[in-house]
Amino acid sequence: MALSSNVIGAINFVAMLLSIPIIGAGIWLATESDNSCVKILQWPVIIIGILILVVALAGFIGGFWRVSWLLIFYLIAMLVLIILLGVLVVFIYMVTINGSGHLAPSRAYLEYRLDDYSGWLKRRVRSSYKWDRIKACLSSTSMCAQLNQTYRNAEDFFNAHITPLQSGCCKPPTACGYTFINPTSWISPINMAADMDCPQWSNEQTQLCYSCNSCKAGLLANLKKEWRRADIILLITLVALIWVYLIGCCAFRNAKTEDLFRRYKQGYT
Repeated sequence: MALSSNVIGAINFVAMLLSIPIIGAGIWLATESDNSCVKILQWPVIIIGILILVVALAGFIGGFWRVSWLLIFYLIAMLVLIILLGVLVVFIYMVTINGSGHLAPSRAYLEYRLDDYSGWLKRRVRSSYKWDRIKACLSSTSMCAQLNQTYRNAEDFFNAHITPLQSGCCKPPTACGYTFINPTSWISPINMAADMDCPQWSNEQTQLCYSCNSCKAGLLANLKKEWRRADIILLITLVALIWVYLIGCCAFRNAKTEDLFRRYKQGYT
């Protein structure tokens, strides 16, 4: 039993280590400006990571100190957390499966349309109450001001590979036919009816295209990119956790079998 208990403790130490990339993925999402404005995914990821750490710690203690009820708690709670993590991995994949950028004439950067994205994501930004809060957060960042510092003329800007958020929020849609002054200042639109976002454009630096659907689409495109990266980390960790859990179940069963044989021999003698 002692050997099996030590194995269980060691396995749960590995599970404790596996909680680190999950917590790290949540913290990374929280540090990204777009995710910090939306505040959707980071906290569920961090909470699941912390719970896995706590449960693995309980299993670690139960394994080394042979506390049976802690091991049983570990087996039940870790199974629930693995299922929750699996559901989260699938959910992230499903809500980010749609949506991509579109080429604009004579531009290196892509432009984005809100209708391309999943209904669940669109509902996160379509509400005026939610978007007003997100818009205020985005406008307080320096993402658009950075464009003015980096690109001085139209040719450089049109050949730039800017982020989806910058493409949607910091400039008007290309179809409107605005004339470039600098990346966040445009005049003399040719066709205001080309896109419903055309009248939304403002050269006021706190307004720009933050009220445009293209800005909402750019935000979702940014979220999709970052969530997909986090989802890969979560998927790899999930697979490792499943293996660790299965090995832990086998070790626990062997420990119970050894204990039964020990009791049988003691009773026989």
